Amino acid sequence: MSQPGAAPGQGRADAAVDWARVRSDFPLLRREVNGKPLVYFDSANTGQKPAAVIEAVDGFYRRHNANVSRAVHTLGGEATELYEDARRKLARFINVRPDELVLCSGTTFAINLVAYSWALPRLKAGDAILLTRMEHHANIVPWQLVAQRTGARIEVVELLPDGSLDLDMLRVKMTAGVKLLAIAHVSNVLGTVNPVREICHEARKRGIVTVVDGSQALPHRPVDVAAIGCDFYAFTGHKMCGPTGTGALWARREHLEAMPPFIGGGEMIREVRFDGTVFNDAPRKFEAGTPNIAGFAGLGAAVDYLEALGMDNVETREQELLAHLDEELAKVEGLRVYGTAPGKAAVVSFLVEGAHAHDLATLLDIEGVAIRSGQHCAHPLLQWFGIGATCRASLAFYNTHEEIEAFVAALRKVRGLLG
Repeated sequence: MSQPGAAPGQGRADAAVDWARVRSDFPLLRREVNGKPLVYFDSANTGQKPAAVIEAVDGFYRRHNANVSRAVHTLGGEATELYEDARRKLARFINVRPDELVLCSGTTFAINLVAYSWALPRLKAGDAILLTRMEHHANIVPWQLVAQRTGARIEVVELLPDGSLDLDMLRVKMTAGVKLLAIAHVSNVLGTVNPVREICHEARKRGIVTVVDGSQALPHRPVDVAAIGCDFYAFTGHKMCGPTGTGALWARREHLEAMPPFIGGGEMIREVRFDGTVFNDAPRKFEAGTPNIAGFAGLGAAVDYLEALGMDNVETREQELLAHLDEELAKVEGLRVYGTAPGKAAVVSFLVEGAHAHDLATLLDIEGVAIRSGQHCAHPLLQWFGIGATCRASLAFYNTHEEIEAFVAALRKVRGLLG
């Protein structure tokens, strides 16, 4: 694949990266919407795909299409190698061992795997599951289902006014009754970056198992899971420039070995008899059926792309874009931002006085601007703020300063239309 942004350029974040050249790697960003150049500010929802990823998926179907780990013919070997190579690349990307990484459809599946294979057999009445106010529904609903079936209870850590986690409350709530703490690395609504390394180390000292939702972290900053010290780390491929229907769960080896399979079927077994089954070793005992092989070929290419770009460069670029966006939004009369924690990621949730979030987003779409509106799969968080919906502009390294100015100009225009 080509090295993204390898030629020197004028990128403000890092002069060694030509951000205009990087942007040209993304075919969809060249299209128009409603006759206007597309401004895509919805990367927290799903990231755009560079040509290298699209070509990897296309190339799998054109040259290698076969099932994994089942056939001795050449195509079967090639498909298996692409699939396992994606596992190795992902493991290197987050600094873990490949045999500790379960490939799956994404964070939602990964957290449900922990809920049903680790928590359900172990929790009992009186145990507590500790969550935070800022969690995505994928890190709330599975734990509610476990609590209903085991008699465990859900406890919640609240936020400070700026959207930071109340760390004092968290420490107080880390009691002997808490068996599991599930926490977002980065909030998909507020952009708050939680100090997960410090939190997980404190939890471990207290015997609390930790589950970290890394969906909004991995695409935007360097992540060293080994250094974080959690028990489980879940992430989604489609937010990190990869195909939809891909992702992974990292787990400590002792957990993987002790956990029963979540789904039964082919490939996750060593031997099947009518009087019993011998399961495969982890992580394969959690990978029943035919996986999204083409998707993982694409996700492997996405990891190559991000590594070549450099995650330090990605984070620096996005922080510079966020500073510009914050500066421009501060000039818009009647606009309120939700989530102003120090060091936040490039996610801005906002409302404009007198305008409903859905109306704003609909009118912005007419101007070629794509943002998210609604509750962002975080109902408890918006209830805490006392609001029904927000607009959310979420940036990625392939966005530009010119797009920020075009977005704010469109925002002023549509605000005028709404009175």
